[in-house]
Amino acid sequence: MKKMSRKTGLKGTVHIPGDKSISHRAVMFGSLAEGTTVIRGFLKGADCLSTIDCFRKMGIIIEENDSEILVHGKGLHGLKAPAGPLDVGNSGTTTRLISGILAGQDFESRLSGDASLNSRPMDRIIRPLTMMQADIESEDGSGCAPLIIRGGRLKGIHYQSPVASAQVKSCILLAGLYAEGETSVTEPALSRDHTERMLRAFGAPVVSEGKTCRIHSPKNLKAQTIEVPGDISSAAYFIVAGLITPDSDLLIKNVGINETRAGIIKVCHDMGADLTLLNQRDQGGEPAADIRVRTSHLHGTVIEGEIIPTLIDELPVIAVMAAFASGRTIIRDARELRVKESDRIETVSQHLKAMGADITPTDDGFIIEGPATLTGTSIHCRMDHRIAMSFAIAAINADGVTVIEDSDCVDVSYPDFFRQLEALY
Repeated sequence: MKKMSRKTGLKGTVHIPGDKSISHRAVMFGSLAEGTTVIRGFLKGADCLSTIDCFRKMGIIIEENDSEILVHGKGLHGLKAPAGPLDVGNSGTTTRLISGILAGQDFESRLSGDASLNSRPMDRIIRPLTMMQADIESEDGSGCAPLIIRGGRLKGIHYQSPVASAQVKSCILLAGLYAEGETSVTEPALSRDHTERMLRAFGAPVVSEGKTCRIHSPKNLKAQTIEVPGDISSAAYFIVAGLITPDSDLLIKNVGINETRAGIIKVCHDMGADLTLLNQRDQGGEPAADIRVRTSHLHGTVIEGEIIPTLIDELPVIAVMAAFASGRTIIRDARELRVKESDRIETVSQHLKAMGADITPTDDGFIIEGPATLTGTSIHCRMDHRIAMSFAIAAINADGVTVIEDSDCVDVSYPDFFRQLEALY
């Protein structure tokens, strides 16, 4: 539990932890590669540690030290049957991506996580994997984990995905590493492309054409050195804090700005933000930059359509930002928020309304009228790390005291979040 109150004048430099999506993938692909993959900047949050634990249980030696992770890969066919269930914790990324890999193995596995994870929809991967002739089922028939996967010989398919989801796309592409023939996925909008970028770096024949990705089973993958940039989803809280907190000036270092992830930058500019990208560069195949933000007079905007997949995880804190902007902000086409760690449309709306914001939830987003004067309240995070961090930023811009219950849920993606925020006061 954290008690927080109004602050002004946030000043300083923030060093963002490594990108969660890239960290997961580096461990997975390194495990399937031949040789030792070196990962620098790895995010040691609970979700990514769940991925390490799963691959260790399948016989992969993974060394951790202060500066890097060493993954001693055993090749595409080197995984061993785990002695027991694979515990994915709260990690949807681990669950959905590893399912594609397990579908191509010659052993049976069981995937299960915590209560929150086991309530999240897995039909979205069960369906395409079954089309590829995988033997995968929801143990209790609910379409959720626990999942039982009896790996075997897969057939390539073309899958027209009903959702723009990097987890679904990646699951299918990873199954495609083991499938006969071509495997391809077409999305309604382009989701984050870390899988495609990294698979190419490891030597897989991945081709991207518009909203379609194609892969053929490679003979092998080759170990790489991966430099993980800072996670823009984690940077988002400090971006918003710097923009809405009076008399603030922050420099956020080494942030990944991959265009399939960086929608928040465009939204901030559309709202009138004083946000500047500095020292733009390529870091291990991913674009990165330092981001400077200063207190800004923001105005409302409309956020919809193909930009949504590029900022889906940032929408809770964008909603907080919109509460401080002049005029109306409309967020739509974001129904995916309802099947995250919590129903984020419901949770964000409930708590912002309790703090005094004028927010109306819709089936697929929010309508927010600003600016509002917020007042502290008790925030029940529902063990959702992004809710905890979003409302921490609201709390330091609200009158009175805000109590953030279950605040330790931030350990999933950003264990050092509160210490870094408090260092800027």
